[in-house]
Amino acid sequence: MKKIYKIITILFLCIGLFTSCSKSGCKSRNEHRKTERKEHRQKRSRISRRNSANKVVIQMRKEGGVYNIPVEINGSKMEFIFDTGASIISISATEARFLMKQGTLTKNDFIRKSKFTDANGDVSVGMIVNLKTVKLGGVILENVEASIVNNAVAPLLLGQSALAKFGKISIDYNKNRLILEQ
Repeated sequence: MKKIYKIITILFLCIGLFTSCSKSGCKSRNEHRKTERKEHRQKRSRISRRNSANKVVIQMRKEGGVYNIPVEINGSKMEFIFDTGASIISISATEARFLMKQGTLTKNDFIRKSKFTDANGDVSVGMIVNLKTVKLGGVILENVEASIVNNAVAPLLLGQSALAKFGKISIDYNKNRLILEQ
C-alpha cells in the first residue's frame, strides 16, 4: 500500500516533467499540451443509455444532511455525495490508488495539474484526470474530467462535470430520488 502511495505522489510531482516523443521526434512541453487538449476535445464526453427512456431515476440515501448516490467509475462501484456546488467530480488519492491498482486509471488518463478551491476557501493543488466511464443508473457518461485531490480521506463528490451532461436534473426530496433527463 505504501508503494502505491509513493507511486501516486511521484506521479503528482512528475506529471509536469513529462514530454512526449514519437517517430517525428520529441515535442516541447507546450506542443505536447496543445496536442493533449486537441485530443481531449476530440473525445468529448458522450452519453449512452441502456434504455431509450428520457428519464433516469436514481435512489439517493440521506446521511448527515447530505445525499449519497451510487456511481460506477471505470467499472468500480463507489458511493458519491451528490454535490451541485462542486464544479467537477472529485475523488481522493485513496480512490485514485484503488483505480490504478485495478488498472482502470493509468498515467495516460492524467491530463494536467490544477488548483482547487474548497468550500472553506482553501486552495490546494490536484490533478485533472479523464474517467473513461461514469455510470449513474442506466446512463453511462464517457470521458468525463475529474479531480484527484491530494488528500487520502477527501469525500467523493459528484459535481458539475458529470451533472451538466444532462438537460434537466430534479430532486424528489420526499422519496430521496434524483431524476435525470435529457
